[in-house]
Amino acid sequence: MKIALLTCEKLPELTPQDQLLIPELAKHNITATAEIWDDASINWTDFDYLVFRNTWDYFEKETEFNLWLDQIEKSGIKTLNPIAIIKQNKHKFYLREMEQQGIKILPTVFINKTTDLNLPALIPSHWKKAVIKPAFSAGSYLTEVFETAEAEKINTQYKSIASEKELLIQQFMPEIQTVGETSFIFFNKKFSHAVNKKPVPGDFRIQVQFGGTYRLTHPDVELIAKTQKIVDTYPGKLLYARVDGIVIDNELHLMEVECIEPDLYFNLSAGSLERFVSAIVELIK
Repeated sequence: MKIALLTCEKLPELTPQDQLLIPELAKHNITATAEIWDDASINWTDFDYLVFRNTWDYFEKETEFNLWLDQIEKSGIKTLNPIAIIKQNKHKFYLREMEQQGIKILPTVFINKTTDLNLPALIPSHWKKAVIKPAFSAGSYLTEVFETAEAEKINTQYKSIASEKELLIQQFMPEIQTVGETSFIFFNKKFSHAVNKKPVPGDFRIQVQFGGTYRLTHPDVELIAKTQKIVDTYPGKLLYARVDGIVIDNELHLMEVECIEPDLYFNLSAGSLERFVSAIVELIK
């Protein structure tokens, strides 16, 4: 069995955490190699499976990534997660579908591409602060937090972006700076572990590159069951999903579900790497 662990040009050898997958998979007679998703020299039919891991530039290469997904889909090569889920998950308007299914998401306004962006008319009057970002994005790419009184200024800033990309505006929840964001990680649709992430004082970005701090956390059974319902909305097989949100009064306010290339925090949860590999083995054998 030969699988490609998909990565990007910035991380040709994968992240240090994901490099550990290669010897672990070898224990199960699976040969795994790191492969850059947009390397034109690769013959993808050489692989039995492609596993999305560190494709961390896909949102900067939107057209190329979409074309590549189509190519892989037409070839019939199996992927984890499945291409259909990747295609849905890469565009954050899936949150609107989840809200329609009764899942509590952060208050969000969804904006189609437009040459006539008018944020002051779109932002609910009771919001004091908001976050704006493209629907096709990751890692705080083109993301701004702003006081709603500054909506005109942000409107000018995002006018050209709005003509090329769909946007989301979400109500800024101050709890992100106090309770932080919690990630619930599932392998093969089973809960594995959870990590709480907090920004540095005065910031809202929880990513480690912006100074965010991460720690293992242990949510109660009720909260895990609530996040399980979100994961179960996905049909069929799912190697991994990371459910991100803000927990307020033991209720999850969903920010996003990561099914493409999330950090899975193997370093923070003992046994999580082995659980992930076991999930791969279950799904491909």
